[in-house]
Amino acid sequence: MKHYFNQPAKWFCMVMALLFSFGLKAQEADNQFSLDAQLVTRGELRAGGFKADSLDKYRRTQFVLGKYRVTADYKRSWLEVKLSPQFAGIWGQGGANISLYEGWANMQTKNGLFVKIGRQELEYDDERIIGNDDWTMTAPTHDVLKLGYDGESHKVHLMAAYNQNADSIETGMSYYAGGLQPYKNMQTLWYHYDTPKKMFGISLLGMNIGMQSLKEKESDVTYYQQLVGTYMAFRPKYWSLEGEFYYQLGKEEHGLPIDAFMGSVKATVRPSDKYNIFAGYDYLSGDKFFSVPPEGHLGMVQHDKIRGFNAIFGSHHEFYGAMDFFYMKNYYHGFTPGLQNLYLGGNVNPVDGLNLNAAYHYYAIATDLDYLDSKTLGHEVDFSASYAFNKAVSVSAGYTYMHGTETMVILQQIQEVTEQRQLHWGWLMLSVKPTLFSTIWQDKR
Repeated sequence: MKHYFNQPAKWFCMVMALLFSFGLKAQEADNQFSLDAQLVTRGELRAGGFKADSLDKYRRTQFVLGKYRVTADYKRSWLEVKLSPQFAGIWGQGGANISLYEGWANMQTKNGLFVKIGRQELEYDDERIIGNDDWTMTAPTHDVLKLGYDGESHKVHLMAAYNQNADSIETGMSYYAGGLQPYKNMQTLWYHYDTPKKMFGISLLGMNIGMQSLKEKESDVTYYQQLVGTYMAFRPKYWSLEGEFYYQLGKEEHGLPIDAFMGSVKATVRPSDKYNIFAGYDYLSGDKFFSVPPEGHLGMVQHDKIRGFNAIFGSHHEFYGAMDFFYMKNYYHGFTPGLQNLYLGGNVNPVDGLNLNAAYHYYAIATDLDYLDSKTLGHEVDFSASYAFNKAVSVSAGYTYMHGTETMVILQQIQEVTEQRQLHWGWLMLSVKPTLFSTIWQDKR
């Protein structure tokens, strides 16, 4: 099975044959074309949001991020093609950070069968495992072949990707690193079912991910890890309940076996269209020891299994607090003692176009460590507000305060000074998303 996935030409030919078997015909219909732009500018002021290596390097920092994207989209009855180049980076940054964000073709039949191939966004369920974390400006996309069926109640998607470095083609090696996504190859199966009135939905997810070995003598070896799990959502009129559980197994890049899991539950109450209240709890398993002891250190215990859960493709910013301090940033030398995230918050829409949000997060590690007096990492309060002037222009702002504990100081290996125990972050963002051009025409008969 593993050797088969390392021969992408075979399954590519099989999918193309399946595509022709769909019986796609050039159905006469309207043609649609649109050209859209997206310009996002965000200024940030951080005081402690980034981990420092030494006291000399710790400074309050401020910067401006920019994302500029143009999207061309063509549609007709059975075909859609999208191209979207973008520039993303920090104002004043040297070099041209220009890339193709999306470039794909989607062919579908009237009965719900489809084939979508090219560079594309992947967004599934609540996006905790597979999502488009657009907050990061660059946002993740995948070079992938996707085929499946989208029905009223049942949906099935099968995805496959195979990534290769150009300089390894002539050598005959199978090597990949430093590309669009960290994996060498990936196969995913997603199934979703909705009740007729969409009140209840359940998804099943299975992934097989091949990662290039990080060992010097195994540069041509691919280690495979798997993820399986489910997401469920019950959404009556005035409230909702969501839950999910995922388990990881296989081997990571150093060849160590993986035995990790995560679980989450969230409840939301919507008394009216103007406001809602939510609460939830996330648990991500963790390790007790280092997976690979840092170079030059002696006497550190190395564990024989990876128990730290890793949602590789998830939209992390949406789930673990606005500052992204614990989950997005590695602990000291990659040590991952897991995470517990207990949160409570609410949204208010006092007038059309205006949204106010507030949330409190309690953080703790998931692992019992003998040298720590407490599992508590810290407390975080997030505030944000956004206002849409119209469909094309909106402005948003936010402020986050976090108080870290002694446990955070020890695990993050940051200096124990008042400023770094009291973390602050503020931001202001302008988003402009106009439609530059659109037209509809019919084929000439």
